[in-house]
Amino acid sequence: MRTEPIALAYTGASGIPYGLRLLECLLERKRSVYLMISPAARTVFSMETTLALPELPQEIEEYLTKRYRADAGLLRVFHHQDWTAPLASGSNPPAAMVVCPCTMGTLAAIAMGSSDNLIERAADVCLKESRRLVLVPRESPFSVIHLENMLRLAKLGVVILPPNPGFYHRPNSVDDVVDFVVARILDHVNVPHKLLARWGE
Repeated sequence: MRTEPIALAYTGASGIPYGLRLLECLLERKRSVYLMISPAARTVFSMETTLALPELPQEIEEYLTKRYRADAGLLRVFHHQDWTAPLASGSNPPAAMVVCPCTMGTLAAIAMGSSDNLIERAADVCLKESRRLVLVPRESPFSVIHLENMLRLAKLGVVILPPNPGFYHRPNSVDDVVDFVVARILDHVNVPHKLLARWGE
């Protein structure tokens, strides 16, 4: 995996705690992160967290950088319609991209190559530039449409990683369950971690 920034997108599915923990882990590992937040994800933020997310990208950068005690400049936040963002072009793709959580609408748009916003365009760039793309779809049950869209993307090399935690590590808290899923995501973008013991260790 190259050392360019990792793109991270939050969309309007339930599961913002997974995305926030993933961001925290990436910043702890000194990985540069390009963050995008859809309008629907902002609504989910208010439902699933107690965070008072600011409105402007620069304010969100400052707020999350301070919250996670990250080095200055590691986190950049882009508006979902910012077509001048680096990750909108194949000339400056991220090392990898994770959509966590990923709505079925976003997944479908990526599968169809619609690129109607920066999140979809950044995913399209990852596909065309053969970069790792990980989607974390939080939906249950899956319809045939969902499954067909996931199959189409999987055939293109996209990692479809539903947040299905294991319990063999005997989690004691919700945080432990979240860490199980985040650990699997980090594995797929080649970021070292010590969130849980490996099988057999």
